Amino acid sequence: MHKTFPIDAVRAAFPALALSDGGVARGYFDAPAGTQVAGRVVEAMGRAMIEACANDGGTFRTSQAASAIVVAAHRGAAALFNCDPDEIVFGLNTTSLFYQFAALLSRHWQPGDEIVLTRMDHDANVSPWLQAAADKGVTVRWLEWDPETFEFRYDMLDSLIGARTRLVAVGQASNFLGTINDVARVCAAARAVGAVSVVDAVQSAPHVAIDVRAIGCDILCASAYKYFGPHAATLFLARDLQAKLRPWKVRPSVETMPTRFAPGTPSFEAQAGTLAAIEHFAWIGSESGGAAADAPLRTRLLAGFDAVVAYETDLMRQFLGGLAALPGVTLHGIGNANRLASRVPTFTFSIAGHDAPAVAQALADRNIFCWAGYFYAWEPASVLGLREGPGAVRIGLSHYNSAAEVDGVLAALRDIVGG
Repeated sequence: MHKTFPIDAVRAAFPALALSDGGVARGYFDAPAGTQVAGRVVEAMGRAMIEACANDGGTFRTSQAASAIVVAAHRGAAALFNCDPDEIVFGLNTTSLFYQFAALLSRHWQPGDEIVLTRMDHDANVSPWLQAAADKGVTVRWLEWDPETFEFRYDMLDSLIGARTRLVAVGQASNFLGTINDVARVCAAARAVGAVSVVDAVQSAPHVAIDVRAIGCDILCASAYKYFGPHAATLFLARDLQAKLRPWKVRPSVETMPTRFAPGTPSFEAQAGTLAAIEHFAWIGSESGGAAADAPLRTRLLAGFDAVVAYETDLMRQFLGGLAALPGVTLHGIGNANRLASRVPTFTFSIAGHDAPAVAQALADRNIFCWAGYFYAWEPASVLGLREGPGAVRIGLSHYNSAAEVDGVLAALRDIVGG
């Protein structure tokens, strides 16, 4: 049974939320670009740097402690994605990992082959594959989205994906539109022709439970600094695909996971911090989601995400209601309160007569943090005609934001528009 979402306890779990400037509290609405870090993450990273400051694989205590971090972090990431620990690869960030795997996956591509990308994705899930295709003379085909519904044209899949398709890359949630996509449907179409499917889960990971088995993808990646952890990334690499890839690496490196696809010594403290970020969701599962404190990690995570989804849905409804009352606002995404299950709480909008960077600056002057521009979402911003010029304003909500804070940002926007 769900309890009332423990927003006060959640906010207390993030040290940055207690900061103020000149007596004015900070309002963090920049989560789509990077969330605040849970206190347990800071503590775990500090312990790792003090108690496990050594390379792994040795027989002495600090090395054994580093090895224990690696094992625990891979188990935690596997619970987050619902896969096995030997299907997890850690890296610097999603962009870096996609570039790494673009080189490996494209090794045998040939002219006449095809890949499918989308007009909705962050450029991290476009440019690596686009550049690999250019190097190999491979044709790029595009999955479009409907500007009326802000959803993919899934009816295009049969004509886009065929016998020559080698890779299909798709985002689970848009960092510009906020749309949650039916990635399982896209991956099924790729799997039917033997193409590799790649899912960017950077924007979905902080908001919804991820299940790579249900999605049916070959690769899925999310950056931990978007789900309350450190600057690191966790990538699911299906065991079947691992067997087909020959990684670039130093000769002494072993052929077993988790080392096989690691180009060098990892950040053990980042792995410890990532595990702590994952455990934050599990803590919510026990505090608010009704999961027993000693339940398996995956069980607690699912309960935690259920609680987060319910809470963030209320925040979305509150924000959208207030935004709709502002004159001259154009929301670039789903605004129907009956379709909130189809989006994450990332809201990009324009205000007639108001320059987007000026709005972001006016909010910053009130100690409210958000971004203006097109947020590396080159393709969707181009579709909307927002890439050339000042772009749009983006407000991102998270489960550490309170209803009072949402009221505050809406009041500030009313003041800016009225002024």
